This record gives sequence, C-alpha cells and structure tokens, in this order.
Amino acid sequence: MQVLDGDFEKRDLQGFDGSHPPDAKLIDTCVHCGFCLSTCPSYRVLGKEMDSPRGRIYLMDAINEGEVPLNTATVQHFDSCLGCLACVTTCPSGVQYDKLIRATRYQVERNYPRNWWDGLFRRLIFSLFPYPGLLRVLLVPLWFYQKSGLEKLVRASGLLPRFSPRLAAMESILPRITSKSFGGGLPDVIPAQGERRYRVGVILGCVQRLFFSGVNEATVRVLTANGCEVVIPKSQGCCAALPEHQGQSEQAKALARQMIDSFADTDVDVVIINAAGCGHTLKEYGHILEDDPQYREKAKEFAAKVKDAQEFLATVGLTAKLSSLTDKPLTLVYQDACHLLHGQKISVQPRQLLRQIPGVKLKEPIDAALCCGSAGVYNMLQPDVADDLGQQKVQNLLNTGADLIASANPGCTLQISKHLRQQGKDISIMHPMELLDYSIRGVKLEL
Repeated sequence: MQVLDGDFEKRDLQGFDGSHPPDAKLIDTCVHCGFCLSTCPSYRVLGKEMDSPRGRIYLMDAINEGEVPLNTATVQHFDSCLGCLACVTTCPSGVQYDKLIRATRYQVERNYPRNWWDGLFRRLIFSLFPYPGLLRVLLVPLWFYQKSGLEKLVRASGLLPRFSPRLAAMESILPRITSKSFGGGLPDVIPAQGERRYRVGVILGCVQRLFFSGVNEATVRVLTANGCEVVIPKSQGCCAALPEHQGQSEQAKALARQMIDSFADTDVDVVIINAAGCGHTLKEYGHILEDDPQYREKAKEFAAKVKDAQEFLATVGLTAKLSSLTDKPLTLVYQDACHLLHGQKISVQPRQLLRQIPGVKLKEPIDAALCCGSAGVYNMLQPDVADDLGQQKVQNLLNTGADLIASANPGCTLQISKHLRQQGKDISIMHPMELLDYSIRGVKLEL
C-alpha cells in the first residue's frame, strides 16, 4: 500500500525518536482485516483509510521504518483519532491499539512543531482544564457571561464560529454556572451510615468538582448510605486524563505523582472515581510512570485500588433501600461512555444498578458503542468531526423514546447536552449516582 504521496529524500526524513516509539511487535499483530473500520468513529465521518486504526498503524510502521516523515500530512491522521478504543474491543487479533496510539501521541508532541495558533490553543487547554484552582477563578466571569445575556448575543450573532471554530466549540459546551459551582466542597472524612463496611477514597475530578459538584455529592451520599466511610484528600488535583490522552507526557506524569501522593497515607481499601475518562487514566498509572524508579511500584499499587463507582457498588452490593423515582414507570436510556465501555470493560454493572431502582425500565440505543464525539478535549480540537458524531449519538438516544438519559462522564454529558439543545429537545441527563442517590433518599424526579 502506498501510504503517502510526495517527493522527499530519505536523509531529510524526521520520524520518531528512540524513547518508546510504537512497538514494532504490537504493530505486527495487526493483520489488516478491516474489522475496526465499521466501529471507528473518525473513519465513519471522514471515510479515509488513514483516519482508521488500520491506516494509522500503517503510518506508525512506515515512520518506524523511515519511509515517511512525521509531518503535517501524517500527524493530521493521528490527531483525527478520538482515542475511544472501540477498535480494541472489536479487533479479533487483539491488537493493542491503545498502547500504539499512546506511544505515537507522545512522539508527536515531542517531535512535531505545531503552528502557532494550534500550539497556543492547546497550551490554553492544558494550562487551564487540569487545574481546578485556575478554573475556579473563571467562575465569576463565566457566570456573568451567562446571566447578562452575552451568551445569547454571542450565539445569535454567529460570529464566533467564523473567527475561530475551536473557540466556538469550547463556548458551545460551556456548562451552566450555578450556586453549587461556588460551594465550599466536601469534608475530608465523611462517616459511613450504620456499620462501616469499607473505607474508600473519592477523587473529585477537575471539571466534575466545579461544574458537576452535585454528582460528587450524590456519589458520597450513595457510598456512605451503603456502609462506606469516605476520605477526600484536599491535596488531590487532576487525574492527568486530559494531558495523557493528548500526548502531554511530562504534565501527565507530574499530575499522576501528585495524585498518588495525596492518597499515600489515607489507608483506604479502594479509590473511587465517578468519571469514565478519569477512571481509565487512573487505572493506567502503572504504564504512565513505568520509567519512574521512585513511583513505578507506587503507581501500580495505586492503580490496583482504583474502581469506578458503579463497578465498586455492583461488586459489593447495595445495602440501602431503593424507592421509585416517579409515580409511574420511568424509561431510561443508559449512554455508554467510551472509556468506561472500551477502556475499562464496564457495561453490565451500571445497568445492573439502574435496574434495581423500582419502576425503572432500560432502553438500549442503536450504535451504543459509537463515541459521542466528546473524547476528552477532542470536541474542541476537532469540532467538525465531533459535531457529526454528537448529532448521531443524540438522535440514537432520542429514538429510544426514553424519558431520561443516564451518563457517567462529564464530557459526554456536555457534548450530548449541546446537541440536544441544538436540536431543540428538552430531556434531562443525569449521572447514575444521582439517580441512585434520589432513590435512596426518596426524592421524586420532576420530568
């Protein structure tokens, strides 16, 4: 197969450096069967071989062999990957594409000089989103932007997409700023209700703790109601998911070390996370810090303790009594977050928990395994592809006729909310932990 057109001298080629390039042995496990094509969201939208997992593996091999350079023509195909890992689930040969794309993105960020605007936008994202303290500073101006009418004016004008599609994409998923966003946070230790069964740590997240603080509060209430003493170290920061997924290796390593240190003396049985993308990265700490002699073993031990909230509760069982959420049967559709479904192989457990709520009927959408287009910060970096996927996802969810959508990832919730709004649909999205919390407390939903 001819990978790329173009005339160049081999002596001019610049490819991967010697620090963990994509493993040739992993590349060779791909037999180019094409099973990945139908499940790859970027290939579905773009329709190009090089924007599929198989095509990208061709490119990785060609760059490894010095046949093509690491340049704009090749990097664009690596950038188009959402990292949803649907191909990993589908591949009959067991190709570890997740390891290949991770290694490639590290190489891209080290060796490919991006243009000034792309670099500036990426620096803005990675200097802001992984740091809740900085995000908190923006709450007041964002609140004013929404309440003053500026938001409606900007969106009605249509000027922002013309000036910068990426900034417009960032603005379009801006969550609502509420009084909870300015809250003081949760205590360091919250005792279990009744007999203590477990001592668990809880990770608050970055976007989650500010814009979806109600999800964290609900998670803590559900855990304590089911016999868990909850520990929340105040020194915890970002889990490193956003920089890790985009190849910002040094930043990801620093954040991972900070997270490990924050839980070092807590003596918790497990570490609970309620955001799918964060959970996948936390479980990968052993790989992220494999070259760090001081943290290598600590990272493995920490990762072994990490459990998604739904995964944990489905395993240990609910002890709190559940009540119905409405006075009539409630039809829910559960939206599978990619890093929960494909990354952590968690699909049955959330459904098991939701079905335990009296009166709940679960619907399944078509193409449930297809990414919604959020993919961390992908919907801000590749807005056109993300919008196409978001529209498909929302239409598939709406076609179930469900009364409410359950989503276990803040990025997915923001992406789906955006496309519901753009389609003029008024349907609520709630985290499964919120639904369990309401059921335990006997709070009725207003739909």
